[in-house]
Amino acid sequence: MHSSHVAVVHPPHRASASRLTIVAHFFGILAVILMLFWLLHYRGGIEYNSYDGVRVFNVHPLLMFCGFIFLSGEAMMVYKTVQATHYVQKVVHMILQLAAFVVGVIGLCAVFKFHDMANIEDVYSLHSWIGIATISLFALQWLAGLSTFMFPQTDMTRKSMLPWHVNGGRTLLYMSIAAALTGLMEKATFIGLRHNREARLLNFLGLSILLFGIFVDLSVAFYRHI
Repeated sequence: MHSSHVAVVHPPHRASASRLTIVAHFFGILAVILMLFWLLHYRGGIEYNSYDGVRVFNVHPLLMFCGFIFLSGEAMMVYKTVQATHYVQKVVHMILQLAAFVVGVIGLCAVFKFHDMANIEDVYSLHSWIGIATISLFALQWLAGLSTFMFPQTDMTRKSMLPWHVNGGRTLLYMSIAAALTGLMEKATFIGLRHNREARLLNFLGLSILLFGIFVDLSVAFYRHI
């Protein structure tokens, strides 16, 4: 009696999506490390309730990155990183996106607090315009996703909304990255950075943030073909 062996053929994009997810995590963790090193070593530390406006401000870039870029990117990759049922993956995705929003809003409050302490006008730069637009659209995206995919809806409604939800999330990730990079450039201009170690550190930080977003997006794009 001969035993039959059935070859398991994995979709061609599965391995690529997994490798891209690993690379995305590398750049995301690297960006967190560089951000913390910059704020703690060069910018005087991080403290929301400090009487030092600089320390209050430093909460802003850290939490905006951790929320709207890092946590949001993790939420987008949940369908590759969490080995569970599709419903559990959806719940984890929504929780991470909600956490991203809450963390980001605290970061936004920090910069408004700093502006009040330093008597600086609010929402006057391109960076702030992109940031406010991103936060507003992020909230609408989360609410639309909650109502469409977590509550009873017809299959037709979900199928018609899915491309908008997926591509809307990818767009918001790039908007968040644009806000982060313009914010880093704005900060470097304000403190007069030139050719020194801190300037190079900011360049590497910006590149790490950008590459994290690119590899998250590629991972999502490849996953859609699995």
